[in-house]
Amino acid sequence: MADTGKQGDTGPVETGTGTTYAWAPAEPAPHKRHLGAWIGVPAGIAMAAVVAVSLVLIAPGASVASVPVGGMTAGAAADAISSKLASTTVTLSGPDGNTVTVTGADLGAHVDARTLAQDTYSDHPLWNVTGWFPTSRKAEVTVNANTVATKLHAAFPSLYTPATDAKVAYDATTGTYEVTPAKDGTSVDVDAVRTAIQKAFSSGAATAAVPVSTAVVPAATTTAHAQEFAGKLNAMLDTVGFYVGDERTVPVDRGVAASWLTLDNQANGSITVTADSSAIQKTVDTLPAGVNRAPENGAVITNSSGTVLRTIAPGQSGRTLGDTSGIAVAFAKQLSNLDGAYKLTVAEVAPQEQKVQRLLEVNLTTQTLYLKENGQVVDSWLISSGRIFPTKQGHFRINSHITSMTMKGSNPDGTKYAQPDVPWIMYFNGDQGFHGVYWHHNWGHPMSHGCVGMPVQRAQQLYNWTPTGTDVWVHS
Repeated sequence: MADTGKQGDTGPVETGTGTTYAWAPAEPAPHKRHLGAWIGVPAGIAMAAVVAVSLVLIAPGASVASVPVGGMTAGAAADAISSKLASTTVTLSGPDGNTVTVTGADLGAHVDARTLAQDTYSDHPLWNVTGWFPTSRKAEVTVNANTVATKLHAAFPSLYTPATDAKVAYDATTGTYEVTPAKDGTSVDVDAVRTAIQKAFSSGAATAAVPVSTAVVPAATTTAHAQEFAGKLNAMLDTVGFYVGDERTVPVDRGVAASWLTLDNQANGSITVTADSSAIQKTVDTLPAGVNRAPENGAVITNSSGTVLRTIAPGQSGRTLGDTSGIAVAFAKQLSNLDGAYKLTVAEVAPQEQKVQRLLEVNLTTQTLYLKENGQVVDSWLISSGRIFPTKQGHFRINSHITSMTMKGSNPDGTKYAQPDVPWIMYFNGDQGFHGVYWHHNWGHPMSHGCVGMPVQRAQQLYNWTPTGTDVWVHS
């Protein structure tokens, strides 16, 4: 077969039969029509734009207070709310007939516009047709009290009187802190002004006329607070000083302590105290003389068993004040906290204790009583021992003290006796004891029923000198 050529050739082709064919050019394939697609693209874009817009706009008919925000973004709505409040106008009239016209901006009026707008969009987006034309959202208006006062004080001066804080000051005559009571002031009623702005803003009124009224402005520092604070200061002055343990070793004069202090009323109504450490230092410099001391030894009475029967002198430890370099500053800080008891650091030196062993020695041979301390005679005098019944000899101890009594007993012949008002009795062996005698003066000779008698004055001396438990030695 001869070459037939390629489809698409336009030249003649000879076949084996002698017939010549000419190929017609191929008719191009028809193009598909896309007119509808080209028409649909703009419409689709537009529809997407509408949907996108509906997702960020607030529903029609929505409002915050008197401000329409339908069809706005939350940001645009917030700006509209703030702008409307700032331009809201009220005319305030005073009691003297004077007036002043002010805007919300003049008074520092404020609402949380951003939150209000965002909440309105969240609750009523444009895409949700069921939320169209909702009830107007309320907006709480606040005003700045200081801004109101600044703006209105000049317009209504008669309505403003300043409050006076209560004061606390030291009175040298009474030696106490005294209080000057507080006085309340007056001002334009800020809440009434806020209410006027609120009503005008919520109603959408262009302006509103409102009469102003006064309100009480309480003093920051009240009388009650000042009295309480003065009480604390006076309590501090009662105990102010430098202490060693619980002892107020160096008291500080009330007036001196008060001179160290400065009181200030604060804006929040509190009262603060500051203390001058340089003034305190003058007293600190005197502390060693008032604190340092040598130990004082004590003394106790004992018997032969070492039992302590009585303390003659209690003894006192010595002490030496430590470093004083930081005391003034530290005490100033304490005083600012109303603590007037400064604890000093001292080195203690313990006292020694002297033991005094006492003995009452009765010599029946010489009819003498000896008062001894640690074996040494400190006093002596004549007595009268037992004649009717002998005074028993031995070692004994005082077991009782009786200031006065009637002594009763029996004589050798069986008769009874009673001696009234015998004074200064100390028993040491049964019914034998020391006592005063007022019915005879025959000292140095046995006279009694067995007791050791002596002049009344000496008996009282012995009674006071001798504690219960003191040793007694009776011998010939």
